[in-house]
Amino acid sequence: MNDDLWLHAAIQLADRARGTSAPNPAVGAVVIRDGLLVGEGWTQPYGGNHAEVEALQRSGERARGGTLYVSLEPCSHYGQTPPCTDAIIAAGISRVVIAALDPTDRVDGVRTLRQAGVAVEVRELPAARAQNEAWMTWATKGRPFVTLKLAATLDGRVTVPGRRWVTGEESRRRVHELRAASDAVAVGMGTVRADAPRLDARDVAAVRQPRRLAFGRGPLPEGSELELRTGTTHDELAQLAHEGVQSLLLEGGPTIAASFVKDGLVDRLVVFVAPVLAGGGRATLGPIPMPLDVGPLRAEPCGNDVILTADVGQQ
Repeated sequence: MNDDLWLHAAIQLADRARGTSAPNPAVGAVVIRDGLLVGEGWTQPYGGNHAEVEALQRSGERARGGTLYVSLEPCSHYGQTPPCTDAIIAAGISRVVIAALDPTDRVDGVRTLRQAGVAVEVRELPAARAQNEAWMTWATKGRPFVTLKLAATLDGRVTVPGRRWVTGEESRRRVHELRAASDAVAVGMGTVRADAPRLDARDVAAVRQPRRLAFGRGPLPEGSELELRTGTTHDELAQLAHEGVQSLLLEGGPTIAASFVKDGLVDRLVVFVAPVLAGGGRATLGPIPMPLDVGPLRAEPCGNDVILTADVGQQ
C-alpha cells in the first residue's frame, strides 16, 4: 500500500467516530511498520482517547520506527486528554503523514513533531477536509455549518396545487438521512404555522435525534415540540455553537432561506428538484439583494427527482 491508500484507510476509520466524538472532530489513524499494519484507532467519545493514542496503544512497541497515518493534524495542547504529539514522540514514531491540517490556531502539531525530529508530510486530501467540515466551521467561525435544503419544481416553486408533496418518496427519505446526520434542524415560523413540521429523523438509522428549532417570533402552536429561537440569526447561531451544535440543516421556507443567504450564513445548498411544473405559487427563495454564484453543481438522481448540491462561497 502507498501513502494515499493508508491515508484513506485512516479516513475510513474516522467514520466510525461520527456522531460520538463531539465536540472533538472525527479522526482515524493507522500505524504501519515494515509495510504491515500494526495498529489502528479512531476518536473515542469525549474524554476518551484520540485516534492517534488508540492506534499507538494497540501497536505497543511495534510502533517504534513506524509511520503514523492520520486523517487530521495531531493535537499539541492539553484538553480533556494530553497532547497526541507527546504520545507520538514517546512511541518512537519516525514519520507522520497527515491527510488534513487542523485550521484552529491552538493546534501546531506539525511544528511540534518536526522539532522533535519526526518527519512530517501533509497531503490536504479533500475527503479528509470534507469529513470534518462542520467541525472546522464550528471551531473557526463560532457557528454551525449550515446546509440549506430546498425542494422545488422545475419552475422553481415550493408547492404543487393539489399535492401534499413536491418531491417523491426517495427524496423525502434522503431528507430524513440529512436530518439524522445533523446536530439540529430548523425552519422559520411561517413554516411552523403552515405545516406544523416535526423535523425528526424517521425510518432511517440515527445515532441520536437532532435538535428541532424554529427561528422567529412566537408563540409556537400548542403541542409543538420545537425549540423557539427569537434572537437575531447571528446571535442564535453563536449560542447554538456554544451549546455544541456543529451542523444545522435549514429546511424552511423562502423567507428564512433568503435571510440566511443574505447574511452569508449558508455553507451548502441542497436542492431537490421534482419533474413537474407548478405554474404558479411561491418561489423557493425570497428576494436577495444581488445574484450569488455558488460552487460547481453536483447532480444526483433520486427516484424521479434530481438532487443538486453546491458549496456556497467556494466557487
